[in-house]
Amino acid sequence: MKKVLLTVACGLLVFVGASSFVPAADSKVNEEGFITDWLMLGPIPVAEGSGADAIDLKQIPEEAALQPKAGEKQKVGDKELTWKAVKAKDKDYYIDLAVAGGGATEDVAAYLVAYVFAEAEMKDVTVVMSSNDQGKVYLNGTEVIKFTETRTIDKEGDKKAGVTLTKGRNVVVLKVVNEKNDWAGAVHFLGKDGKPLTNLVVKTAP
Repeated sequence: MKKVLLTVACGLLVFVGASSFVPAADSKVNEEGFITDWLMLGPIPVAEGSGADAIDLKQIPEEAALQPKAGEKQKVGDKELTWKAVKAKDKDYYIDLAVAGGGATEDVAAYLVAYVFAEAEMKDVTVVMSSNDQGKVYLNGTEVIKFTETRTIDKEGDKKAGVTLTKGRNVVVLKVVNEKNDWAGAVHFLGKDGKPLTNLVVKTAP
């Protein structure tokens, strides 16, 4: 039997053994309110030029209700993919999905999931999605934003006002389809005053 070592450091439990599992550390949104730590599944091939349709095709049957962990396997069509933790590059507000996905850039889709924690209920929040190309955001199982055209990524993105973040955990699912060239996605939050919400904690484990 392999030994399992339990250590305690800085309040984190670290298990060293057959699984070598280290619980995900908490992070925060950046100074502009962008989520920079995500779990990613992809790339997932889609038909050439099908972005506007592919964003509505559920490559995973219950995509709105995704709650993965890093290392989990996910069946997509006839393939099995693995959820992995990804992080935006320093000073970037978006995830470069081409890099995170291992170099694939054309006719592909990916899912990003983050667990966003609020200290108290927040009403009149604006969700902003940036994507290259097509994108969709679910918040706590409900679709809040969808974009069906091709474009380059931009911080302004698409906005959905009047959203409520619940006290505690909020599950954000970002789906991005790319047709050609660059492939990227981002989500951030604005308060009712239009300023970025920067006091949100992000986890990459449920």
